[in-house]
Amino acid sequence: MSLHLLQQKLPEVRAWIDRTLAAHAAQACPVADFGFKRLGSYFSTALLASARAIPVAQVPAPPLASMGLTGFDEFENLDAAGITYLSSYFVRQGYARSESLHFHELVHVVQWQHLGPERFIMAYALGHLLSGGYRSNPLEEMAYGLQARFDANTPAFDLAAIVRPELDRIVPALLSRATLPESCKQ
Repeated sequence: MSLHLLQQKLPEVRAWIDRTLAAHAAQACPVADFGFKRLGSYFSTALLASARAIPVAQVPAPPLASMGLTGFDEFENLDAAGITYLSSYFVRQGYARSESLHFHELVHVVQWQHLGPERFIMAYALGHLLSGGYRSNPLEEMAYGLQARFDANTPAFDLAAIVRPELDRIVPALLSRATLPESCKQ
């Protein structure tokens, strides 16, 4: 797949995300309303109040192949328990009470916030394509690694203070492998 094509398709992917979130807005609940005991030790009160969780039967993945983007079959067909778009995430019913899953998705919320939508989408897509798939994607490796620390009940840590510099290290290397608009490089 052409990286130039991926760049061209950013507005279409973003429009799909916006439509999907709008279609589910009535089901979106502030993460703070779930009453999880430990998340407040890792995420700010403001983030937990503004981030939204959306319980669904199946988490929606963008139809990338039908948009002309190839190489994402694994991602499109993943039977995921959660997926994050901007400051909202979908959680498959049956996992809505999993504090660990919410933690993982909130890591992605922090990633989206730090990078912005265009840079996040490009970094995530390039991470998927260049690193060998979903689980090897550096943004997923970061979320899974932090989730493992959370699950191990290690002492609380400032998650944003870990995520932001790590993104600042990882993402430029991914983005440098493509010709991107200046708005994506910043």
